[in-house]
Amino acid sequence: MSISLTQTVQVGKYVVGKHLSGVKRYPLVLMLEPLFRCNLACAGCGKIDYPDDILNQRLSYEQCMESIDECGAPGVVIAGGEPLLHRDLPKIVQGAIDRKKVTIVCTNALLLLKHIDKFKPSRFFSWSIHLDGDQAMHDKAVCQDGVFDKAVEAIKVAKAKGFRVQINCTLFDGAEPTRMAAFMDQMKTLGVGVTLSPGYAYERAPDQAHFLNRQKTKSFFREMFALGKGKKWEFTQSDLFLNFLAGNETFACTPWSMPARTVFGWQKPCYLLGEGYVQTFKELMEDTKWDDYGVGNYEKCADCMVHCGFEGTAVKATLSNPLRAAQVAMFGIKTEGAFAPEISLANQRPAQFVFSAHVEEKLEEIRSGKMNTLDIRKSKRRAQPVTAAE
Repeated sequence: MSISLTQTVQVGKYVVGKHLSGVKRYPLVLMLEPLFRCNLACAGCGKIDYPDDILNQRLSYEQCMESIDECGAPGVVIAGGEPLLHRDLPKIVQGAIDRKKVTIVCTNALLLLKHIDKFKPSRFFSWSIHLDGDQAMHDKAVCQDGVFDKAVEAIKVAKAKGFRVQINCTLFDGAEPTRMAAFMDQMKTLGVGVTLSPGYAYERAPDQAHFLNRQKTKSFFREMFALGKGKKWEFTQSDLFLNFLAGNETFACTPWSMPARTVFGWQKPCYLLGEGYVQTFKELMEDTKWDDYGVGNYEKCADCMVHCGFEGTAVKATLSNPLRAAQVAMFGIKTEGAFAPEISLANQRPAQFVFSAHVEEKLEEIRSGKMNTLDIRKSKRRAQPVTAAE
């Protein structure tokens, strides 16, 4: 796997400590979204169709540092939106590095060459470039031609400047295992590891028709991994998570392992689902009804196999069953035979569509704040003495 020694040591030490202390729920990675604004409009994204008043919001550097400190996770993934649109991103990244956090910035790379010299290589820092497959697949996914080529150019420049670079790749219905195998070969040639994940059906995403269900996900990854046997592709994920994608593990999700901090607040219950927001990480961990969510518990979670929900589960499984993890590492991912049993959906509660209410609440808060600011400015102007020049 393309995971640095620093990342392995930092995260491993933290997880073992929590495990030995008997802590049931703890964060592994803070998903920090300091803005939702983006310079692309991908059809499968549920982040970019907010009203402008929300897209114009930013978490400040101070808010980002408070969130990192409050959460305490050993890793910080800075996403969005497009993080490079945030003018304080270099300062935010350096603040995370100074705290010795494994820091990853997820970017579509369109602005990377313009801003890259504002950042410094560090053993704690990586760029994660968004590439959803080969040139045709990616440009179709992001709804814009030429993006793949610009991203590949940025990868080469970043590596030449001494940065660690990895790829994050989201797959949708219609993806072909043979093409993805060829893509993995290309990424190996570029010398980058890949984070793979099936897409999640964000309820606000413009395209709701092309998300993989669990059966298709497992079949797809089995065929793809079979094509990759012996090729030594590099992944930035645990072996057991990859084994889970191929249908060989029965995992429940651990949504608290990758909590999300956005311009709305701390997002309940997870990075993918926004069904409530609180102001502190403590409230998120203590007040969220965790048992109401996850595969088998909630209709919206039924097809989810995304890494932000299940990578934490795989890490815990590696600790609790090291022989199983060693077996997968040694012999590879099983690509034939029966799938592991699925969690029953018989008792899952129906989906609730409450997201729009949170958006309206945020809009009201923003607009109320603007009105208050305008009122203060008007009052100050009225209080100033009128001069002869006026």
